[in-house]
Amino acid sequence: MGRPSISDFLTNMNQEMPWPEKLAKLSRNLWRRVVLRQNCCGHEGEPGC
Repeated sequence: MGRPSISDFLTNMNQEMPWPEKLAKLSRNLWRRVVLRQNCCGHEGEPGC
């Protein structure tokens, strides 16, 4: 899998869901990417992935 793109990130952040849920998924997915040392958290299409 290639490097993450800004356009994909912004598209994922534009999903319809409450802000608290969106921020929780964003932080969970970003930390998962850091811990696994990968470009994708495995939850494609969610905020932060």
